[in-house]
Amino acid sequence: MKVKIIYWSGTGNTEKMANAIFEGAKEVNDDTTLINVCDAKVDDVKDADVLIFGCPAMGSEELEEEYMRPYMDSVNELLKGKKVALFGSYEWAEGQWMEYWKEELENLGVQVFETVIAYDNPSEDALADCRSLGKAIAR
Repeated sequence: MKVKIIYWSGTGNTEKMANAIFEGAKEVNDDTTLINVCDAKVDDVKDADVLIFGCPAMGSEELEEEYMRPYMDSVNELLKGKKVALFGSYEWAEGQWMEYWKEELENLGVQVFETVIAYDNPSEDALADCRSLGKAIAR
C-alpha cells in the first residue's frame, strides 16, 4: 500500500507535523513518501492508496493559494475511493479552515479518515497526534 504525505508549509510548523506523520507512517509501512507540494505531481495521487495532505490556515481561513489550492483543485476528483487525511497548523481564529477543507472534500464524495490541527508551533502532544495519525492510516 503506497502512502503519500503531501504538504505546504510557510513557517515550518506544518512541516514539523508532516515529518511526525511521516515517522509514524514509516514505522508501519515502508512504502511511505513525504513530498512538498511544490514538488508534487498529479501522478503522486494517482499512484497512492493513502493520501495525507497538510496545509496551514491562510488569509481568512483558507488553503495557501499559490501552491496548495491549485494542486488540490487538480487532484480532488482523483481522491474518491482512497484513504485521505488532512492536517495543518493555525495561528488565529479557531482553526475553522480545516472544517472547510474537510467539508469541501466530503462534498466531492471523498471520505476523510481524520484531521489533525495544531496551534502555532506544534506541541509535543500535537506531534504525538501526528505520529498516531501516520501509524493509523498507513496500516
